[in-house]
Amino acid sequence: MSTTFDPAYPSVEDLRSKAKKRMPRFAFEYLDGGCNEDVSIKRNTSEVRDIQLQPRYLNNYGATSTKTRVLGMEFDAPFGIAPVGLQGLMWPNSPEILARAAFKHNIPFILSTVTTMNIERASELTQGNAWFQLYNPVDDAIRNDLLDRAEAAGCPVLVLLCDVPTFGYRPRDFRNGLALPPKMSVENILQILGKPTWAYNTLKYGQPTFENLKPYTPEGLNLKQLGAFMDKTFSGKLNEEKIKPIRDKWKGKLVLKGVASPQDTEAAIRMGFDGVIVSNHGGRQLDAAQSTIHSLREITAKYSDQIEIMMDSGLRSGPDIARAMACGAKFTFMGRSFMYGAGALGDKGGGHTIGMLKVQFKQVMDQLVCKKVEDLPMHLI
Repeated sequence: MSTTFDPAYPSVEDLRSKAKKRMPRFAFEYLDGGCNEDVSIKRNTSEVRDIQLQPRYLNNYGATSTKTRVLGMEFDAPFGIAPVGLQGLMWPNSPEILARAAFKHNIPFILSTVTTMNIERASELTQGNAWFQLYNPVDDAIRNDLLDRAEAAGCPVLVLLCDVPTFGYRPRDFRNGLALPPKMSVENILQILGKPTWAYNTLKYGQPTFENLKPYTPEGLNLKQLGAFMDKTFSGKLNEEKIKPIRDKWKGKLVLKGVASPQDTEAAIRMGFDGVIVSNHGGRQLDAAQSTIHSLREITAKYSDQIEIMMDSGLRSGPDIARAMACGAKFTFMGRSFMYGAGALGDKGGGHTIGMLKVQFKQVMDQLVCKKVEDLPMHLI
């Protein structure tokens, strides 16, 4: 089997272990943790692995293709990089690392409103192919300006986030001072001193900030004031009344991210969305939520012929991607997996993780004797 990645780190778990050693504890726990008792994050990863696939060994053998079409675009594999907030806090310059790798490997990269790289830079690195995830502001003027900037940057897809009506209850973030308002404790500073590569790169690329929001943020805010500004600017609550002006203004493809029920899927169809991403925010919002694979199977059973259905949360490998696609997903996204890669291997982490997942996924396709990605549901037991 030919590889396009470092064989010393052949799995996401290997990358996670390496990243944990290179990142300050507060940064790693912000990336790695879920909410409350982590029940939801564990359910996501365990229940997707209950899905079994059946090979058809006597099918006619031929070349396997992992190319996948979604929202009218073709990609080299059926997975992309999900939006992640505060990426530069977890690993310096990580959004640029991942955007470059996604473009090189022809998979989609979604930029979060609240990450540490702005829309314009994402567009430059991907030649106008970055998707933008809008965390809807309270202020209509800020919302409209963000949409204008995304359109000017050439973003083909706007992803509207719906699953953060309130901030998740994350005990680690409270302990580490990363809740709003954030604070940097003496303990956190000592952790930084113990991770020299992270510290050096943070000095090199600068303290991470909410780059997309700089035009709207008053100058000179301390951390407490910044926390209050963020809390005031973003409510996260969506309804049809708030979505309509976005749908009317945005001329590209529109996707609703965070869907977890047939009812919200039906509403998305009625409101004119082009796609939905079934997600529970990586298990970071509601510890009592059902797994994303469970939600996906409910939703695809009813609506797969009416809207393009994608999925994130809980996927950690090529077999996991194949399981989700077999359950009816048109496409998948991962956030933590790619951030582990950046944390573990720095500038090489994005390309490594994509290459590794491509090899894993193709091996599953070959083993199933499944020539095309869209045929994976035929192998679902």
